[in-house]
Amino acid sequence: MGIFALQSLAGGFLDEDLKSFNKVFDNWCVQFESFEDAQLILDTLKQRDTTKIVEITPLSYPKYFFPKLQGIIHATREYEGKIICIVEPQMGISFRIAVCDMKTKHVRVLRTSYKTAQSVEGVFANFSFEL
Repeated sequence: MGIFALQSLAGGFLDEDLKSFNKVFDNWCVQFESFEDAQLILDTLKQRDTTKIVEITPLSYPKYFFPKLQGIIHATREYEGKIICIVEPQMGISFRIAVCDMKTKHVRVLRTSYKTAQSVEGVFANFSFEL
């Protein structure tokens, strides 16, 4: 389900103009169906020494696949066909766990909030209850 993109070593994704880099991966960024296609374009760029090919998947970049997912994503994992994320809805606000369904693209943020990263990481690591 992944797609490929070109990313600057500084972190931005190559824009469709093939010159600038966007901080956030979105539909304006150059996307490829295969690694080989991405390599063909990378080989033509002046910035090829500071650009790498990355695979964009629901685990590596869940906000692209689930646009309703808001906030800062701290960690992701897959569990029974769903992407589970540790989310900080806004900087400084308690952490939450979001459940993103791969089939329906539905995002559900669980009600429980966690004050510290350590407390939510414990729940996240042992996440196995019925969704």
